[in-house]
Amino acid sequence: MSDGTPADRFLEAAIGLLQRVREEEAESIAAAGTLLADTVAAGGRLFAFGAGHSSLAAQDVVYRAGGLALMNLLAAPGMVGVDVMPATLGSALERVDGLASTVLDCSPLRAGDALVIISLSGRNAMPVEMAMTARARGMKVIGVTSVAYATETRSRHSSGTYLKDHCDVVLDSKIAIGDAELTLDTVPAPFAPASTVVTSALMQAMVATAATSLAERGAEPPMLRSGNVDGGLEWNERVFEEYGDRIFYRR
Repeated sequence: MSDGTPADRFLEAAIGLLQRVREEEAESIAAAGTLLADTVAAGGRLFAFGAGHSSLAAQDVVYRAGGLALMNLLAAPGMVGVDVMPATLGSALERVDGLASTVLDCSPLRAGDALVIISLSGRNAMPVEMAMTARARGMKVIGVTSVAYATETRSRHSSGTYLKDHCDVVLDSKIAIGDAELTLDTVPAPFAPASTVVTSALMQAMVATAATSLAERGAEPPMLRSGNVDGGLEWNERVFEEYGDRIFYRR
């Protein structure tokens, strides 16, 4: 890593991680994008889930200009962000056994749908149980996680397994344990996390692959346009009307 400014060092680290996932995760990204395209072509619905900061990457592909209109957010109260008080509640809920099954019970997810589960560590009860339960119910699961955690931490799920163990496709973000890219003698803890940058890039690469795959099959991918360009709102209304039975963020 260079001896430049902290900003230079962080950006270099982030670029290095992006280069790694580009080179090492290409096949998995292609498989994940194809899985989403297969689901759309078969009439299924798409969902994304993440707890805490992992939810940022999930939200980034929902109701998104340039994104698939069919991607819905699977949300659990108190776990979607840091707006809940206290913010530590979300972290605590992620470790509660049985909660994931309840979230799925109350969701519109059904057999034939695809669910993307984002969890950096993949060790907590919520993502593990959600993946296990979803697959048992006939859903396809894509996991976005750092596989390194499974070799250097202990699972917090009763099965002793991790998110990566219960997915049809796994995207490895390559993020190191602790999610901090920089250290400095005068700063008491490692700092500058890059997981959001890398995970969001993986998600967008997957969605881009899905859209291209659908187009290659002769189908028009249900894409959204920016509402801030002329004709964008009208375009989106047409997509919403055509695919309204598979879009849940407008209900």
